[in-house]
Amino acid sequence: MTRSSVIPTEIRARRSMDEYMNECRDNGRRPSVLALAARLGLSNTTFRRHFPELAKEISTVRSDPAPQTGDETRPSPYDVLVARNAKLRRANRSLTENLRFAAAQIQRLALDNASLREALESRSNITHIDQSDRGRRH
Repeated sequence: MTRSSVIPTEIRARRSMDEYMNECRDNGRRPSVLALAARLGLSNTTFRRHFPELAKEISTVRSDPAPQTGDETRPSPYDVLVARNAKLRRANRSLTENLRFAAAQIQRLALDNASLREALESRSNITHIDQSDRGRRH
C-alpha cells in the first residue's frame, strides 16, 4: 500500500516552482518535474496528476535548447520545432553510427565463424557436402 501524502495547494506549488526555476536559472541547470515533485514531497505521478499545467511548463522550459534568462521571452513554436528537429537529428546520427558498428561486428563474426568451421572440418576429416549437389540428385 502506498503512503498517503498531503497535496499542496496550487499557490504553494506555484511558489515552489518559481523558486526552483529561479535556482535552476541561476545555476544554469535545466529544471525537472521529478525534482520539483520531490521538493514538494510528492511522487512524479502524483505531481503530474494534480498539477498538469506546472508539469507542462517545466517540460517546455526543459526542452528549450538553452536555459532561459529572465530577459528572454517564450520561444516561438518554430524555435521549439527547430530544437526538437536538431535533437532528433543527433539521435538519428548516433543510432546510424551504432547500426554501422553492429553490422561490421556481425560481418566479422560471420567470417570468424566460417574460418573456425573450416578449421574444425579439416581437423576432423569431415567432408563438406555442397548444398547445390543435393538438388541435382533428387
